[in-house]
Amino acid sequence: MWTAIAIVSVILLYFILVYNGLVARRNQVREAWATIDTQLKRRYDLIPNLVESVKGAAAHEKDALNAVIHARTAAMSATNTTDRAAAENKLTQTLKSIFALGESYPTLRANENFLELQRELTDTETKIQAARQFYNTVVMGLNTKIEQFPSNIVANLFGISPEKLFEIDDAERTAPRVKF
Repeated sequence: MWTAIAIVSVILLYFILVYNGLVARRNQVREAWATIDTQLKRRYDLIPNLVESVKGAAAHEKDALNAVIHARTAAMSATNTTDRAAAENKLTQTLKSIFALGESYPTLRANENFLELQRELTDTETKIQAARQFYNTVVMGLNTKIEQFPSNIVANLFGISPEKLFEIDDAERTAPRVKF
């Protein structure tokens, strides 16, 4: 009788430990996404200032400026991780076009506000990339644990499902071209 109680207790303890580990990893994923979200908010706040700086020096580049504004709006209104990742990738591409404009217009490059905003956005982009990498690392840890036996049994029992990695799209894989 005591042996049966001990075996059931060990199994129950194991399930508790595995469940708590899965919950901890899921919370790491949520925290990692919140870190990305914080940096994205910073990017969203900087973009209108950058666009205004460019407008003065490159008034006839309205298409590029409108593309940035539309991409920012789409990224801010995306509701799930998959849509948000796609919108963010598009926004990254359009921001690269703004930086390319800076190369084409010497007066814009000399503008102190533009240079400072460009530095801030570059710093933010670096932080976003680091946050994406961290997010993917913790997602991989959670997904691996969910797929491994016997923790997959606990994950299925409690409805803990794999998360999607933050991936770049094909457009972001190509470097922007600067034309003079």
